[in-house]
Parts: sequence; C-alpha cells; structure tokens
Amino acid sequence: MTHFALTIIGRDRSGIVSQVTEILYQLGCNIADSSCSILGGQFAMILLISNPAIKEKSDFGDAFTPLEESGLSVFVRTLKPGGETRSQLEGDICLISVYGADKPGIVYQVAKELGDRKVNITDLNTKLIGSETRPVYVMMLEAVLPPEMSEDDLKTIMDRLKGEMQVDISVRSITPVEL
Repeated sequence: MTHFALTIIGRDRSGIVSQVTEILYQLGCNIADSSCSILGGQFAMILLISNPAIKEKSDFGDAFTPLEESGLSVFVRTLKPGGETRSQLEGDICLISVYGADKPGIVYQVAKELGDRKVNITDLNTKLIGSETRPVYVMMLEAVLPPEMSEDDLKTIMDRLKGEMQVDISVRSITPVEL
C-alpha cells in the first residue's frame, strides 16, 4: 500500500484539525501517524496517511481545495516503501528539558551534543514563555540513547553543557509501558 505525507500549514484558527480529518475520513484514508502544533501564530500539521485505492498523489484530485481556499497551504508527498514504518530504536528513552534566557544557539548546542553521541532525537518542541520583559525559552526533547549510553552518562554531558550555556537542563528516563 502506498503511504503519503500530508503537510498542512497556515494561520492558526479553531477547526483546522476537524476540517482536515473530515476530508481524510470522506476519502477513506487511514492516519498512521500524525503531529500538529502551533508555531508562533501558525498551525503546522503533518500526517502519514494511506488508502488502498489511492496509489498516486494525483488520485487525491481536488480533495484538499477547501483547505487551500480557507488559507492553508497543503503539500502531499509520496513516501518510499517502508517510510511509514516506525524505526526500531534500541536504548533507553529520555526526556530532556531545557529552560533559560532566550538567546541564539540553544537548540543547536544541545542537538550537537546529542548528535555527536549518536543520541536519536525523536521529538523536539520549543516555545517562549514568561513576559515580554522576561522571556524564558523552553525546549523539550524526547530522545533514544544508544545502547552503550546510560541515563547517568547523558546527565553528566548535559550538566557540563548546562554550565557552559547558563541554562537549566534536566534529564529523566521515560519507561515505556505496554498495554
């Protein structure tokens, strides 16, 4: 079965998720995976979708025209086989949180330390909280440690970075629960 990545971007307003999912429901599409967020004043959504009857992007026809007419940008990309399958990552899952004064380089410096050590970032969110006069930058990362790295190893690395960057960084393990 062919899978597609559907990306929706546009000025935030209520009802976007409902509008998008109604179209997908009417098409008979299955949503294999999805993520959405508000970035500044923009809504951003990406979904991995499939339908046995839809083999090519052109098979969607003008189904997404109502979204575009409501001011949203819509992009459809055909995934290569296996692109919908979640990676099987071995290793502990950790949540890394970073709080500090808003300044350039926070995401890069943390991501570089993790990337240099083969830590796989599986989710990353940032936002500015606080007031205009005292903004606080918040970054939350979910990451999978390589099998040879422990949570304590990562805490040591992040403690060093915490001092260098003058931010607060914490690391905690997330224990997966099987239902």
